[in-house]
Amino acid sequence: MNDEIRSSAAPGLTGAEQARRGHLRVFLGMAAGVGKTFRMLVEGHSEQEAGRDVVIGLLETHGRAETAALAEGLPMIPRRRVDYRGTEVEEMDLPGILLRAPELCLIDEIAHTNPPGLEHAKRYEDVDDVLAAGIDVLSTVNVQHLESLNDTIAELTGVRVRETIPDDVLGRADEVVMIDLTPEALLERLRAGKVYPQERIGPALNNFFRIENLSALREVALRQVAEEVGHKRLITEHVGSRGESIASEAPRAVGERLLALVEPYPGAQRLVRRAWRSSQRLGAELDLLWVRPPSGHLSPDQERALGALRQLASVMGAHMLVEESDNVAAAIAEIARERGSTYILMGTSRPVRGVARLRTPLPQRLMELLPGVDVRIVANRSSRSEAER
Repeated sequence: MNDEIRSSAAPGLTGAEQARRGHLRVFLGMAAGVGKTFRMLVEGHSEQEAGRDVVIGLLETHGRAETAALAEGLPMIPRRRVDYRGTEVEEMDLPGILLRAPELCLIDEIAHTNPPGLEHAKRYEDVDDVLAAGIDVLSTVNVQHLESLNDTIAELTGVRVRETIPDDVLGRADEVVMIDLTPEALLERLRAGKVYPQERIGPALNNFFRIENLSALREVALRQVAEEVGHKRLITEHVGSRGESIASEAPRAVGERLLALVEPYPGAQRLVRRAWRSSQRLGAELDLLWVRPPSGHLSPDQERALGALRQLASVMGAHMLVEESDNVAAAIAEIARERGSTYILMGTSRPVRGVARLRTPLPQRLMELLPGVDVRIVANRSSRSEAER
C-alpha cells in the first residue's frame, strides 16, 4: 500500500479571497505508476459518498484497467475535440467545467501543455480558473515537472523533462500529498504491466525506470515535500506565543536577498534554477543581474537566450535586471547595495587568456567591494558528472 506524506498550507491570499476560492489538493509522486491518479479517484469517491457534488474534469488512465474501473460511478465532463496540426486531439473542456460548477473537480496531470487556441497554454492555468470559480480541485503531478528541479532531474536521470510548471503552483496548493512507493515496488508494478503496455516495459526498464533513477527521484520528492512543510509552516503560523512571534518575524528581520549574476547563454538557466531553490530555502527574494557591455549588439543566439532568461525569471517570480557598464564589479556592487543583497551567486568563470589573467578575479573584487555579503560560486554539476564518467 502506498504511504502518504501530507503538507498543508494556506496560499498567500487574503481571508476574503480564500473564502471565495476553491481549495487545491495535489498528489505528488516520484514517477508514473506510483498511484497518484488512483488515490485521486479514491478520494473523489469518498467525497461523493459524503454527499458532495463531484465530477471528473480530466482523467488520464494510460490504459490502466484498474484506474479506469475505479473511475466508474463518478460523473465525467466530456472532452472537447481540438484540431492540432491537422490532427484532432481531445482536451479538457474548461468552459464545460465552469458551466457545470461542481463542488469538487478531479483534474489529472496539472503539468500538461495545451495545444494552441485554448484558453490557456498550460493546464495549471485552467486549474486556476476552476479554483477562482470557487470549485475545489484534486490534481496530480510528478516531481520532475517542477521547473526549479529541471536541471537536477536531467543530471540524475539523463532525461530532460519538457513539460514543467512553476514551483509556485505547488506552493499555492492548500495541501500536497506525496504518494510514496519504494523503487522496488514500482518496478514490480511495471513488470506486471500495471504502468505501461507490454511493448513499453522493456524500454522503460532500460531507460528512465532504472533502480538508481527511481531512488534518486524518490529522495528528491521526499525532500521537496519536507521543504514545503517547513516553508508553509512559517508563512501560515499564527502568533500565539513569544516563540511563534519570533518564528513568524524571522524572515523579515533577517531580510535575506539573493543576487544571481547571469549572461545571455543557455547555461545561465541552470544557475537561475539553483539560485531560486537557494532563495526558497532562505525565504529570500531573488534578483537576476546581467551587466551588459556598453554599446554591445546582441547576436540572434544572445537575444533568444536573454528572452529565455526573462521568461524563466517571470515563471519563478524573480526580478530580471540589466545594467550597462564597462566596470562589471562596480556595477554589481552598486546594484547589490541598492537591492540590499546578502548573497551573490555566480557561475564558474570562463577561461581567461593574455593580460586578463593578471587581473584580480571577479569573486575577489566583489568580496573587497561588498564586505559582509556572501559570494558563492555555483558549480556546473553536469560538467562534473561528465568528468567522472
